[in-house]
This record gives sequence, structure tokens and C-alpha cells, in this order.
Amino acid sequence: MKTYDYIIVGAGASGSVLAYRLSENAKNSVLLIEGGGPDRHPFIHMPKGIGKLMTNPAFLWSYATEPASCTNDKQEFWVRGKTLGGSSAINGMMYVRGQAADYDALAAVSSDDWDWKHIGAAYQALESHELGAAETRGASGPLHISMPTLHDALTDAAIQAGVGLGMKRKEDVNDPADDERIGYAPRTIYRGKRESAAVAFLKPIRQRSNLTIVTGVVIDKLLLEAKRCVGVQAIKDGTVVSFNARREVLLCAGSMGSPAILQRSGIGPAAHLHSLGIPLLQHSPQLGYNLREHRALVMQWRTPDDVSQNRQYLGARLLANTLQYALTRSGPMSAATYEAGGWFKTDARHARPNAQILIAPYSFDFGGPSINVEKSGGMHLCAYILRPESSGSVLIRSADPTQLPEIVPNHAAATSDREQMIELLRYIRRYMAQAPLAGMVLEETRPGLRYESDNEILAAFAAMGNGAYHASGSCRMGRDSDSVLDTRLRVRDIDALRVVDTSCFPFLVAGNTNGPAMALAWRAADLIGEER
Repeated sequence: MKTYDYIIVGAGASGSVLAYRLSENAKNSVLLIEGGGPDRHPFIHMPKGIGKLMTNPAFLWSYATEPASCTNDKQEFWVRGKTLGGSSAINGMMYVRGQAADYDALAAVSSDDWDWKHIGAAYQALESHELGAAETRGASGPLHISMPTLHDALTDAAIQAGVGLGMKRKEDVNDPADDERIGYAPRTIYRGKRESAAVAFLKPIRQRSNLTIVTGVVIDKLLLEAKRCVGVQAIKDGTVVSFNARREVLLCAGSMGSPAILQRSGIGPAAHLHSLGIPLLQHSPQLGYNLREHRALVMQWRTPDDVSQNRQYLGARLLANTLQYALTRSGPMSAATYEAGGWFKTDARHARPNAQILIAPYSFDFGGPSINVEKSGGMHLCAYILRPESSGSVLIRSADPTQLPEIVPNHAAATSDREQMIELLRYIRRYMAQAPLAGMVLEETRPGLRYESDNEILAAFAAMGNGAYHASGSCRMGRDSDSVLDTRLRVRDIDALRVVDTSCFPFLVAGNTNGPAMALAWRAADLIGEER
């Protein structure tokens, strides 16, 4: 059984950053373990290849939620990336940092190590941004951030409509101000190709002699001696394998994966582990709870054919655009899923922006066996409130590492969430009535104007909504003794074990979570270095 200084579990956004940072010191031997395979498939690297990836089980962990009233009594799938790069290899590539106030709020319940001063510095260090350096924007880091190259009249009109409703048009929608804003959004795309965490942080360092990367290795449980983590036990091609850690094991398996590994290892709610026959090592009553997720609603409108991008993804034009991409890495297939967004207050009573829209000049046909673009012109917005208070849970069903955990989403349980969801849909309808956008749309087709009353709007979120792939909070950090992790991401009462992924956030940060997961890991590497 080989021994390493650090074992990192999960090669997604956080794990890739940690591998990059910790292996910078040649004295550290680092093992990075990924449950999926290599990231060689061409659809991973073609931005619009996401449509194919999201239906390919070879690249997905298909976590299923329990049917509930908040999902119209349906099971839903919260898929995550199963390859080098993790979910950064299958996501929509929109790069959102969260608001500065989110990190100051995080510091208030943990420590100043996580305030905007430190997280802003982490972003500056990890970014190579097309817009150049700024106070908290980097220009020489390993992660390339680019701006959209294809502007169209419909998206321009959508941005102008937001300005008409009080949002500021921003060149960089990630600047740390807390004002309402709208604009073209940065993407994790570089020279026409997806810049996943594996591309940005692992590809440049694959030759480091002190870094070992293994794929196709599924973690069963942690190896623990008394209350110290000394390694991991895993399954590779049906065979049990083990790896030892001299210093630390770092879990970066995400908000569903990390709590499951801890629970299988005997760390978690005592009664639940006892019910599964798992010997209890450490009672952690909140481990697996406090699960937060954005409840997103895709709203759609019919538009004239000539202003919509739908035709670009159908028939002969799709073939021509794919050929253009293959030859030049340009054109519609080089664009992110969403290339514009808005952040705003659904009501003046909110102190800062509390909702987000992602803007797309194309629309989906939800009526078929698979989701394709509509044949006639359309556009859509993906909308959600930013900081839901409702929380669910993720708990293992058994000690079997191949059985994915039970997820209870519990969306809209909090009164404040329901109020904001109602405000959000009505705000969007006011937004769509603004010039010049109002002159380019013909009718709302999803959910449709028959969803008008408060109860009908909530019913639309339940029937047509979806998780936004931003799950957080199931291993929350904090200074209180009930938190799963302490303020330096160490699992309470267990030595040499940390969790470094979005599960550690006590609440959702404002927006997409790929960027925050990277900044979290960059900052965690600083703290680990300080301790050494």
C-alpha cells in the first residue's frame, strides 16, 4: 500500500485546484483520485457539446432526489461530472464569483479567513481574465476566463431591457459591488474550447514527479486509526485498493459525494448510521443536512425566427456550424450555454440583489423524449432566487459505495423562499415588457400566462423547475460546535481530515458555484501551507 503526504478525493473544481497548489512544493507527494475516467472525449472540450454530455451516463453521477411536493411528486436528477475536471467538464461554463457580501457573511459565521479580502485575493491569483487585471481580477493565473464573442440583437435587447428596469450594464458582471447589474458574462472558455478545472490546473502539471493522478477509482471509505484519518479504501476495476496518507486526506467529492464518504466511514448522525449497521466513530448530527440548492425555472417566449438562434442548432445549419467549429474553433458551437446574465432585487425591500437570470437567445422543446431546440423561433431565461433558506438532506442508503445516497430537496419549505419565488416570476414578466425586448417577443410559452396567482406560480416552480447544479451546505463549516467542519475545513474531532468543496458553505453564495469552489480550494491551500 503506497503512502502519500496528501490524498485528494475528487478531481473536480476544488480537487484540481488543491492538486495544483499542494504539488507546487516538491517536498509534498500528492495523490489525486477521480472516480470517473479521463477527459479525452471531444464533446467535453467543445462548449456546445454539453447537450450530448448531459445524456451520456459515462460522464455523469446521476444523483436522484426523492419525489416530493416541491418537485410535483417527481424524482429529479442532480447530475454531476464523472471525469477529470468533475462538473467543470460538463457545466454551462458561466463564470460567476458570488457577491462580496456573501463571503463577508461567511466570515461572520466562521472566521476572517473567508472574508472577501481573502477570497478576492484568491480569485485574483487563480484567474487569467481577458478583461485584464483589476483590484480583485487576475490576469496571470492558470484559469483562462474569456468574454463572449458572438453578440446578437435579441441578447442585446434583453440587456437593454434590464437597464430600463434599473440594472446597470456592466463590462464585468463579477465586480464586487452589490448593485443590480446585467451584461455579457465571462466564461470558462479559452480559444474556443472549454477550460475545465482539469485543463486549467491539471494539464499544465501532469509531469510533476510528486503528483500522481488515478482515474476510475471509487472511494469506499476512509481508513481511520482511533480518530485520525490515515488513508482511503477504494474500488478499482472490482478490486479493493488502499492508499495511505502521512499528513491529510482532503475530500473534494461534492455536496453529495463527500457526506456519503464520511457516513460510510462511521462519521455522521448516530441514529442513521446505527440503522444501517455502520459502526459509529464520531457522532456528527448535522452531517448530510443543511443541503441547499437553487430551484431554477426555465421560462420561454416565442419570437420571430430571424431573431432567435434556434435555426443554428437544427439540420444543415447545425452541420455547418459543427464543421466551422472543427476547422476554426469559432461560431455558435464555441459559445457557452449562457453568455449573459442579470442580478437584481425582486422587490425594493431587499438590501441587495436576491435573484439571478441567465439569458439565452434560443428555446427548448420540452415535449419530446429528449430535449432539443424548438423548430420555430424562441428564447428563454433560467431564473432563481439566490439565497434560499430551505434546506434538505443527503443520507446514504447503505454501506455500499456503488449505491448513491438518498436526497431530499425540500425546496420552497421556507416562507421567505416562496415569497421571493412569486416576486421573481412577476418581476421577469415586467422585465420582458420593457423596450426594446418587448418588441421582439410574441408570447410567453413557459410556464404561460395561465400561471398567474401566487399558488399557480409556486405550482409552476414545482412542475417545471429543476435543481440548478449548485448543491451546497451538507458538510457546513462554522465556529459553533454543531458545525460539521471547523473554520479551517477540518472535520470536527477527527485529525488529518478536511472537506474542501461546496458542501462546506453554510449557505449558497450568489450564483453559479464553479468559481466559488475554485476560490475556496485556493484559499484552503493557503491555510494548509500556513499550518505546515
